[in-house]
Amino acid sequence: MKLLIADDDPQMVRALRITLAAHGYDVVAAADGAAAIAMAAQTHPDIILLDLGMPRLDGIEVIQALRGWTTIPIIVVSGRTGSGDKVDALDAGADDYVTKPFQVDELLARLRALSRRSASTGGESTIAFGDVVVDLSARMVTRAGERVHLTPTEWRMLEHLARHPGALVTRQELLKEIWGTEQVADSGYLRLYMSQLRKKLEREPSAPVHLLTESGMGYRLVV
Repeated sequence: MKLLIADDDPQMVRALRITLAAHGYDVVAAADGAAAIAMAAQTHPDIILLDLGMPRLDGIEVIQALRGWTTIPIIVVSGRTGSGDKVDALDAGADDYVTKPFQVDELLARLRALSRRSASTGGESTIAFGDVVVDLSARMVTRAGERVHLTPTEWRMLEHLARHPGALVTRQELLKEIWGTEQVADSGYLRLYMSQLRKKLEREPSAPVHLLTESGMGYRLVV
């Protein structure tokens, strides 16, 4: 599996290159944001490890640029620990967020989890409800044949529900899926994103029949 490390700290890159190579990963590196985008286009990595504070385009700009043409999984590896930085990165399209310093075992576990998630899109990957079709493989939603634009966070929430149709998905599960930890306080975020999804996908958002709330527990997608 090929990894692209985008970080302007040569010591960090060297340490990660040695560690990840020892675990069987093929590692390439870029020292600034512009080089990261070019390297991703040239080498087609399986996963990108991305620092936020880089010269020539910061990490958020890199994520936004990459998401214009690729769904390559992105793990942000950053010393920024504020919840705002994490939310901004995930909303821009990152798949996970690891704060520095970190344990190598944790990073390896997250790499394995992302690899499994990417591989799982290879089978049956279309879910339909009402006049909505969710293509999990293409990461695309259509309604009555027209494409629906979702933000990266809206997509992540819908994707997780669509992978478990009919099942109760707890708030804790969604918080971990979207923000990478169960410890993040909900603070109304999940209700906000669910409300936005209903406006875009339900015929009557105020009386949903597919995107349901299970009071005190979580949400359920009924197909």
